[in-house]
Order: sequence, then structure tokens, then C-alpha cells
Amino acid sequence: MDTKDIGELFSLQGRTALISGASSGIGLHAAQTLFAAGASVALAARRSDKLAEAVRRIDPSGKRACAVQLDVTDSSTIAPAFDAAEQALGAPVDIFVNNAGVLFAQRFVEQPEDKLDWLFDTNLKGAFLVAQEAARRMSRVGRGSIINISSSSALRAAGMLSSYASSKAALLHLGSVMALELAGKGIRVNTICPGNIETDMQESLTEFEQALIKRTPMRRFGKPEDLDGALLLLASDAGRYMTGAVITVDGGQTLSWM
Repeated sequence: MDTKDIGELFSLQGRTALISGASSGIGLHAAQTLFAAGASVALAARRSDKLAEAVRRIDPSGKRACAVQLDVTDSSTIAPAFDAAEQALGAPVDIFVNNAGVLFAQRFVEQPEDKLDWLFDTNLKGAFLVAQEAARRMSRVGRGSIINISSSSALRAAGMLSSYASSKAALLHLGSVMALELAGKGIRVNTICPGNIETDMQESLTEFEQALIKRTPMRRFGKPEDLDGALLLLASDAGRYMTGAVITVDGGQTLSWM
């Protein structure tokens, strides 16, 4: 296989992606990465003002990128978000990055019920319902890739994260069941488990975060671009025989808890 063939293997030309939670952080970077690989992208989130600005930065022409409003905790917004994306981009969504999520840290015995509901409504129920809509649409065209964004916290025990880690572990298992049920329809379902990823909002590290870095074998937190390899592998034909896979991108952090 020559260099040209390798490039074609990872190319997303002619593909259409929808990314949830795309107004910032991992979701926004995922949209930028998929666009750079040739895909048309729909950035979906609740904050439409931030989305419009992001779309202008990604694609000033507005031909291959669009913003759609989506609140994963409000099921009435899900189908309209896909409709808007497909109408704006002129093709059915065949890549879905299931990224929207929230984080809350508190000791197990102190966590209030409303925080538990908030985490599971977003990280599990919301992710379930949006993936369900994506799968229904992909089934009509007989192809697709769903990429769930879980967390390395789903693979290990960490204090203060009982609700968050549980919701992400449930998403991880959901992905396995989805992969099993959807493989016959030409839909691949895989999961990325990021470790601690730096975002633009982090200006300085807390004492707790500095301690986490010391326990990470690579001695640093990840950056959004550290997820690009896993994302492109799972979105493209390079990963065409992969479904039900879990790719951990955490600098070895999970290993340090074993």
C-alpha cells in the first residue's frame, strides 16, 4: 500500500458527521478534525451563539459546516437536530460522535439526588436517545459509525466520581450492546475513553490536578489533538472491521490505578 492509499483510507470525503456537545472542548476539536479529514460537519449543542462562531472559524464558506441546536436532555430536540443537519449539508449523517456530557465531583455519601439525575440524564439517557436516532437514520442507508465518548473513569475506581464514573461505565457497556445489535445493519459502534484532557478553560492546575499528573505515566494531561488518531481510525474506513472496540487515550493513567 503506497502513501496515497494510506491517505485515502483515512479520508472522510463524502461523509457527513454530527457531533454533540460541540460548542467547546473535545466536541469542538472533534468537529475541526473530521472537517479537516474531508467530512461535512454539523456542530450540535445547546449554546447556539457559540456554535455559530465555531462554524465560521471551521468553514468560512458555510458549505460544509453548520450549527444545529440540540439539548440531549430534551428528546424533542433530537430528531429536529438531525433534520436540520441533513438539510443544511445535503446528505444523511453517517458519522455520529456522541460527546455531550457533564461532570460533577463529590463524595458518594454527600451527593444529592438532583446531581445524580443530572449526570445520568445527560451522560447516559441523553447519549442513549441521540445514538438511537442516529442508528435509525443510518439503518436506512445501510452504513454508519457511532463513536461514544466515555471516560477512563469508567475503567477504574476514583474517589469523588461515583455518579460520573457510573454513568460513563454504563455508556461503555451500552456501546457494546449497540455494536452487537447494529453490526448487521452496517453500523459500527466504538468507544473512546479519554483521560484528563486539557481545555482552553484551564488556566492553571489545582493541587489535585498536579497530583493526578504525578500518577500519570506520561507525566502530563492530554490535549484534544491527542484523541485525533483514535477518532479518525473509528470514523474512517481504516477502522472498517472494528466494532465494539474500546480505545483508551489517557497517557497510561488507567494503568497506574491497577
